[in-house]
Amino acid sequence: MHLTDMYDDLTARLRASGDWVWPLGLRLIMFAEFWKAGRMKMGASVGESGAPSWFANKEFPVPFDWLPAGLNWNMVAYGEVIFAALLLLGLFTRFAAFSLLVITTIAIVSTHWPAEWSSLAELWQGYAVSDKGFGNYRIPLLFMLILLPLIFHGGGKLSLDTLLRKITARGGDDRRIGDLPAIGLALLILAVPFVYLLPGVGFTLLALGVISIAIPRIT
Repeated sequence: MHLTDMYDDLTARLRASGDWVWPLGLRLIMFAEFWKAGRMKMGASVGESGAPSWFANKEFPVPFDWLPAGLNWNMVAYGEVIFAALLLLGLFTRFAAFSLLVITTIAIVSTHWPAEWSSLAELWQGYAVSDKGFGNYRIPLLFMLILLPLIFHGGGKLSLDTLLRKITARGGDDRRIGDLPAIGLALLILAVPFVYLLPGVGFTLLALGVISIAIPRIT
């Protein structure tokens, strides 16, 4: 057997075993982080607004700024707990991961993103754990990057999603449709955080995503 054949066999086995391992690892770490954060919020003392004063005084982006502070607080707290539990079970994994992506994006915008920045170099100084005047979005950004594989690839073999597919005889997760709408869907997902963080990039991705999905329908 050639060395390249041995390597290809090795990587093929790693891909097969990885379907069991890496999604579970990502789900477990995201469950631990969001479950802890949600439970802390649920146990926190709130003011007359139904939210802690530090939260009630924050400025949120549209459409969350239209909602009462108490409602936003409960949406975040219960959302983190519920979606974290879904990740643990591997149930509706893509929906749960996308919902947590939105929650994390809003957290970055309202808490961790610098109020003002004049260059990408200055913005990059906010990639930190401690805020030294440039923001501190490092940890939530890493959370977003961890959630993306779960959105695109699902919960893996050790998940209730896989069990439900088998029960309903819908086949496995091996089916792939690599067409223009698939690219458009990916662009729309990536557009969500960018619309809030870097609007120019976000709306460009949004437009390209809509066009990619629409072209096959009108041609």
